[in-house]
Amino acid sequence: MTSVIAAFPPPISSHRARVPSLRSPLTDKRKGCGNMVVAKVWNLVRRPEGTPRVDDFALVEEQLPPCKEGDVLVEAVALSVDPYMRYRSRIIPLNAPMFGSQVAKVIESKNPEWPVGTHLVHYEGWRTHSLLTAQYIKENQFTIKPMPEMGNLPKSLGIGILGMPGNTAYFGLLDICNPKAGETVLVNGAAGAVGSAVVQIAKIKGCTVIAFAGSDEKVAWVKELGADYVFNYKTTNISDALSKMAPNGINVYFDNVGGKFTAEALPHMADFGRVSVCGAISTYNEKKDEAVAINASLVFPIGKLKYKETEFHGFENMPKAFIGLFHGENTGKAVVLP
Repeated sequence: MTSVIAAFPPPISSHRARVPSLRSPLTDKRKGCGNMVVAKVWNLVRRPEGTPRVDDFALVEEQLPPCKEGDVLVEAVALSVDPYMRYRSRIIPLNAPMFGSQVAKVIESKNPEWPVGTHLVHYEGWRTHSLLTAQYIKENQFTIKPMPEMGNLPKSLGIGILGMPGNTAYFGLLDICNPKAGETVLVNGAAGAVGSAVVQIAKIKGCTVIAFAGSDEKVAWVKELGADYVFNYKTTNISDALSKMAPNGINVYFDNVGGKFTAEALPHMADFGRVSVCGAISTYNEKKDEAVAINASLVFPIGKLKYKETEFHGFENMPKAFIGLFHGENTGKAVVLP
């Protein structure tokens, strides 16, 4: 861990793409009688076949019980959609909430450790409100995390550059691959939440970065991040590009894609090269299972990094935001703001 990368709070520059909200098909009621709260919840009702579809999910309402001693009631302020959720959709019980993380605000508390107004990250899934019972909090103390001090930065960064994607980039690159100044680092999926952070951390470490993204617009963005060579993998021969830009081989390969891309990249690895197998989004919609390692137990503020967020406004857009991941609709982190 190097202090220059962990430095905070140097300014983080951002661009936030906005996707307009649609009117919810449900009433916008949030509270019933007294302290009873009605949550909106997206349940998984069918196993996706290939690319997920909107009708794989159903939007329902759920009345939550009142807070008891030690309980905390939270309201989502930003919800995450991530490629790994495609794998989780194979194992989540049907007619249960879709799995995922969110930044939430405590709106009622009978737990002195979580006062009203506190923001936290938790993994209760695609729901507007959650009752975190005293027992649940005790059993999930490593996945319920208070938000770090962020000043005026958007709270959604707690599920982006300051949350799991940022941790994945930081530890996946530095701890697993230990890049050294002067080495060549290859990053695919470089315009995504994890890949864009990897590009910048590798440059801070003094590496030459070769990056691939899925559109000319994304290529332009990754160039802004400082990558030395950036290519659109849809219009570029990957092997030819690597032969030209890395004649001495690739020392570090941070793989977010897998599949055909990796098959073409591996022959270009240098002796003693290191590979961080972070994701395989190109295969997530295949029918066989894939193992995905997700480091979500820490919240580590990574400063000095640029970020982008693609915002979907409206809780009813959760499936749309999720499905868009597999069509390359997001640049940087995709988040839903309810």
